[in-house]
Amino acid sequence: MEDVVLDSGMPHGEHLGRNPALERVGAKGAERDREERGDAAEREKEPDRGRQGCHDKILAAMAKIVIPGIDRLKQWAGKEVAVTDWLAVTQEHIDEFADATFDDQWIHVDRERAARESPYKTTVAHGFLTLSLLPHFFKEAVEIEGARMGINYGLNRVRFTGPVPAGSRVRARFRLASAEDIEQGVQMVWNVTVELEGAENPVLVAEWITRRMR
Repeated sequence: MEDVVLDSGMPHGEHLGRNPALERVGAKGAERDREERGDAAEREKEPDRGRQGCHDKILAAMAKIVIPGIDRLKQWAGKEVAVTDWLAVTQEHIDEFADATFDDQWIHVDRERAARESPYKTTVAHGFLTLSLLPHFFKEAVEIEGARMGINYGLNRVRFTGPVPAGSRVRARFRLASAEDIEQGVQMVWNVTVELEGAENPVLVAEWITRRMR
């Protein structure tokens, strides 16, 4: 994986999300994203992660965004920091989440009934499954150097704004809303949008609070 270090002196319009050369896309989504951004230089490859089960569905990562130090976080407040790779949400993911959470409603796990009765005509992921992907997306897209540990502190707000059909792909956008000093670390509020490939509207919007401890 290639690392891209964000330079605090970089003009506002040159960071990830505005500079196509730094955006990270999955292998199959690259063609569409190149057309949208006019970025013919993006290349993709699929890594050997050695993972089993549903985890081997994760698509190859491009450049990880590296923020060189906790103290540099405040310089990125108000800016989009990262756009993740596309991730396939498979029926296997959905079934395993249903087993883990005991939420086995038919709209999630019964394909035949969903095809007959669901307005979506297929099974869909749990909203909380999509939400639970945020730590994974963040870990794959962003590294904050100098942090001893990270804490998921909670959410100010979250809305599940659209369905995620089984077999579709999603990705996340992370915009740093604020960063403030706390004892032995920094607390961040992230404005997160999860997008569905091929859909005009997002499927999740959240205000997510995380901490990084020195």
